[in-house]
Amino acid sequence: MNNDNKAQFAFGMVGLGTMGRNLLLNMADNGYAVTGYDKSEKMLQIFEEEGKKHNLKGFADINQFVDSLQSPKTIILLVPAGAIVDSVILELQPLLAKGDIIIDSGNSHFTDTSRRYLELKDKGIHFFGMGISGGEEGARFGPSMMPGGDKEAYAVVKDMLEAVSAKVNGDPCVTYIGAGASGHFVKMTHNGIEYAIMQLLAEAYEIMKNGLDYDNDQIQQVFDKWNNGRLKSFLMEITKDVFLFKDVKTGNLLVDEIKDEAKSKGTGKWTSQVAMDVEMPIPTIDAAVSTRNLSKLKKLRVELNEAFGATEKIDATEGFIDDLEEAFYFAMANAYAQGMHLLWKASIDYEY
Repeated sequence: MNNDNKAQFAFGMVGLGTMGRNLLLNMADNGYAVTGYDKSEKMLQIFEEEGKKHNLKGFADINQFVDSLQSPKTIILLVPAGAIVDSVILELQPLLAKGDIIIDSGNSHFTDTSRRYLELKDKGIHFFGMGISGGEEGARFGPSMMPGGDKEAYAVVKDMLEAVSAKVNGDPCVTYIGAGASGHFVKMTHNGIEYAIMQLLAEAYEIMKNGLDYDNDQIQQVFDKWNNGRLKSFLMEITKDVFLFKDVKTGNLLVDEIKDEAKSKGTGKWTSQVAMDVEMPIPTIDAAVSTRNLSKLKKLRVELNEAFGATEKIDATEGFIDDLEEAFYFAMANAYAQGMHLLWKASIDYEY
């Protein structure tokens, strides 16, 4: 049994990679006593170096780490999804008591989260699946978070999550999503919508570059204008900015050096798969996933383009770019509507 006399930290993190470290630093900036655990001595050294301002310390021994946490012990996991999450839970389980909380903040599949939620619930341990959006910078200075699990346990972490989250008009970008694996389901759907918007950006670029013969400066100006209007978003902002960066090796604009083959972590595919399972059409998201897969077939694409590719340019009228913006806006609204409709259907089917 753990000795609470040694407990000094309110929250602990398993996994001190960049995301884990940044989230802990964010929590420390907001006045929370935090610590971390990692088997890697290098990760511990980096964590303690970056956390000098708050005198942060980490543990290489999981027993000492758990003992250092106040009750109810609240442990956040930021480790690779899959078997590693199960392995960490197995290590933690005998060290925890009823009422303690584990929060998986990785990109776990919602079905894995459902299984873990039920297994730990039987042992009296609260388990949350919590999606995090915003990447490394978001984790450090304010992410959007999607926690799903037992509502009564959410009260333990609510204030902390609201403090470290991003804010829009003063409101925190976090709320209790629902029971079970609802948090990871929402994050998966969020990623599917993101896939769709990135595909729309790619198609708008293709139309301007190869249809209108726009150069990179002209395309950048269009995206910049869009980002100052109703299409303003993080994705639009980073897209317009990428046209300004040069490749350090060649001196050419980076956008012209990027390989046109897209990889993925699978969350977009998961969104399409589960939509099929619950019989909910999400064609804009499906098309984005399929186009990513198509991009990997470069040899075939090149051969087909040489044989059948279009050669005529677009005879654009004066208002064509405005029409393109309208089409983008409509397609983006469709992607959001499809994602929200999927969430509605999942709430019914999975009782979220």
